[in-house]
Amino acid sequence: MAVAGIHMLPRREQVHLADIKPRINSYVVWERVRHRKAHWLVEGAAEFFGVFFYVYLGVGSTANFLLGNVAGIAGLSSMFQIGVAYAIGILLAIVVCGPTSGGHFNPAVTIAHVVTRGFPPLKALRYIAFQILGGYIACLLVYVQWGDYITEITEALEHAGTLDAVMFTPNGPAGVFALYVAPTANLGRVFLNEFVCDFLIGLVIWSCIDPTNFSAPPAAAPWIVSFVYGGMVWGYATVGIATNAARDVGARLMVLTIWGLPAGGGSYAAIAALTNIPATLLAVLFYEYVLADSSRVITPAHVDYLNGHLAHEEHSQGVIRQASPATSLADEKSREQTIEHV
Repeated sequence: MAVAGIHMLPRREQVHLADIKPRINSYVVWERVRHRKAHWLVEGAAEFFGVFFYVYLGVGSTANFLLGNVAGIAGLSSMFQIGVAYAIGILLAIVVCGPTSGGHFNPAVTIAHVVTRGFPPLKALRYIAFQILGGYIACLLVYVQWGDYITEITEALEHAGTLDAVMFTPNGPAGVFALYVAPTANLGRVFLNEFVCDFLIGLVIWSCIDPTNFSAPPAAAPWIVSFVYGGMVWGYATVGIATNAARDVGARLMVLTIWGLPAGGGSYAAIAALTNIPATLLAVLFYEYVLADSSRVITPAHVDYLNGHLAHEEHSQGVIRQASPATSLADEKSREQTIEHV
């Protein structure tokens, strides 16, 4: 419906968890504190664990693949399995943590929200810090869990006289965690590979948070986003892609912690850490100016999705809903929590 030129979303009565499942007093007290004073910490924790899921599963599978290859053990993993692991990690991140923070899990996505959707800059800085920390801790934990095998492989490479040649390459122990390219790689082609992959990922993410997209209802968005990440790994990881500054910078800081400055990655480090930001911004602007259309109809699934988020905000802030049966789309969109990744 439309009133005085303002599009309206129909509202219906919402049932909150608190209405049907009373919580113990300590939960109630904590929720009051969380909504009033600690919401930034809860949102940051969600961004942290979202990136943690994504990196922990992907890097763990990479450890199987690379260390198995170095040790000559076949069948431990494969490029296909690595892509599946990252995809599952992204899927779990969005499903488990997305409802709490909006599911950015990627500095480029957060920056795109600042530029195009008025996301608060200071909040964005907190999100990015938590995202990078999530990648760092995930890599550090995988390193500890695989510590005996990494030590064994490192000693074997040193004994063979090849450690210095492969240590900080895609096929060396450090390559399990941080991203490297072969010494002979053409960085121009690597940049192009990264930019194109990140641009396409950005398009898919923005299509999934478009409330007029009937082909991508909110429940399908986590699957769609995870599939596009998996596809990029399967097709283009060998050339060299990072796709997410939190995954790259977090891992880079981890290898610098363990192995020092030689693990820095050289000129490629800047490509891996930064390329996804302009690529994602360009994808978002392309989608908004070329593919999006404000005359389209919001899907019923997205109406429920937006209403649910608005009802949660009103309930958590103790706001009493007005008697009006509708609320403006502008108010809804200002409160919308978006789903995306990696």
